[in-house]
Amino acid sequence: MDIKGKITGIKYKVFLAESLNVIDVNKFNINNVNSFCIIKDDKHSFAVSKWVSPKRTRSYPYERVYNTLNVSKKITVIPIIKDEGFDGDRDFLQWDTVSLMSLLDVFVIFAYYDKATKNPKYKNKITDFQFDNNYVISKIKEIEQYHSSSLHWNLSELKTNLHEIIDNAKNAYKKISKQTGVTLHSFSGINNFKTKIGKDVSAFMQFSREKAKKAQSREIDTTQPKESLSTLTKAKITITNYLGGQYFFTVDEVKIENDTVFLIESKHSKNSILPSVDDIKDGLLKMILYSNLCDVTVNGVPMKSRAILNLTSSKIKSEITSEIPILDRAAFLLDNAFSQEQIRFINTLLDEAMENGFNVKICKSI
Repeated sequence: MDIKGKITGIKYKVFLAESLNVIDVNKFNINNVNSFCIIKDDKHSFAVSKWVSPKRTRSYPYERVYNTLNVSKKITVIPIIKDEGFDGDRDFLQWDTVSLMSLLDVFVIFAYYDKATKNPKYKNKITDFQFDNNYVISKIKEIEQYHSSSLHWNLSELKTNLHEIIDNAKNAYKKISKQTGVTLHSFSGINNFKTKIGKDVSAFMQFSREKAKKAQSREIDTTQPKESLSTLTKAKITITNYLGGQYFFTVDEVKIENDTVFLIESKHSKNSILPSVDDIKDGLLKMILYSNLCDVTVNGVPMKSRAILNLTSSKIKSEITSEIPILDRAAFLLDNAFSQEQIRFINTLLDEAMENGFNVKICKSI
């Protein structure tokens, strides 16, 4: 099943964003702050989030960005390359990550790690990565004086600074390898990345897209351990936006009823009564996309679409959805003996779904 859709604009109201600590810019160090915070000086204030890998399937980066979406000016710091060493993974920045952040009106600082330590559990693996903080601060100060959109900033940084950042990253990894005695992946891979993306954004788009399509095809044939699906139906979905970006996602579960396709993002917990908050917010960022789709087709046939966030657990009794009346939630909440904190979270989550036109379903896993 091949699903396509377009996004011409984002309309979404966030209910579950966490409170952000406020830090003076003069005391700010990207390596010491939480995954999301607010930095301010006398004139400016920004919400800042950080990724620990350029790969969006690691460590819930979407959840970190989600927590900043209520602030008018948002920055996220992403390492362009993360090399964990020859015994670990190496990931590169992808164009569609940049395009998605632009769509969400988030300024991206393309950063690099300049410090790390040897992982004691492996011969050739490093850990405790640290960004070049001076570089990150310099970019924050540039954004303070920048008066165009996040889209213009992100594209400008790609066109004018990405090659220099790649060189900085490569030189930093050479230094880290020498200091730690850890063998990293061949630097020819970084050179190839630099060559293939060129200084033309369209080349970067194409390079990233080919990799994303391959990853999407691999995921179609895989059910992740955390997923508990009622039909095990996965499908490709390709989303095009007005910025020219395309996102190659897989939908966990798809159902078609009459002229409507239901796009279901599933989060499962084996040991707890609910999936983690991080996991749920990661799913909510998908809801932002899926609830703003238009011109949806399934195998070329135009259809309506509806987004559903499906939360499952073996410990859940009965079920609830955001479509039922508020007064009818009480029996479900009482039957499952949720804590007061969990009750507040569930009610807020269901309210967010109702406000933004998608459905949340909480039920027992199959």
